[in-house]
Amino acid sequence: MIQDNYVPASVEKKTQRIEEEKKALEKARAEKKELIKKRREEWKAKGKKYHEELIKEEQHLIEAKREARNSGNFYMAPEAKVAFVIRIKGVNHIRPQVKKILRLLRLRQLNNGVFVKINKATMNMIKRIEPYVAYGYPNRKTISDLIYKRGFAKINHARIPLSDNMIIENSLKQYNINCMEDLIEEIYRVGPHFKEANSFLWTFKMNNPKGGWSNKNHSFQNGGDWGNREEEINKLIRRMN
Repeated sequence: MIQDNYVPASVEKKTQRIEEEKKALEKARAEKKELIKKRREEWKAKGKKYHEELIKEEQHLIEAKREARNSGNFYMAPEAKVAFVIRIKGVNHIRPQVKKILRLLRLRQLNNGVFVKINKATMNMIKRIEPYVAYGYPNRKTISDLIYKRGFAKINHARIPLSDNMIIENSLKQYNINCMEDLIEEIYRVGPHFKEANSFLWTFKMNNPKGGWSNKNHSFQNGGDWGNREEEINKLIRRMN
């Protein structure tokens, strides 16, 4: 005779396994929460340190310009190390060579944007695709706003939102990049691991600029949109972010 409270052995094993998995998950979550709590102060300290360094640099730049002006000279600011390139034209009437360069720079769609390390090779590539892109030299605030608002990671060919510093640490800790501020600093300073940090970031998908484009068929210097905007790229990014 079968008892009323009889439970098959397979069901008991399954119930036990589910309980063990539940306890293991709760333990892992508690450990991660405790780890994040400990690391949060470290991340705040890094952000504060980078901010203080930037303030000192800006103050030094102002003093150098003032000193040069008072002595009748002209102060030449250091050349930019990183550019932000935005594709502003579609696929129609594009030469194969231009299309290949756009793919190399990961600019496959309209309004895609990427960071590019400035050197002779990359500038030659940008010159060839200049009528199809708008580019310039972003400041640290622009880079920070871009990564915080539109930053996605490329992990196992998947587009993962940067909602947690642990995502960055798990992927880039071998390069001493452990949080958002480390990532922003590596991009802005073009550090020794710029390539890895930039490859970690998914191509930025920008909106059309508020107020629309002026004229995509003319260069920025002639009242249009394409070409080198230098520091003016910061205004365009704010309109598209």
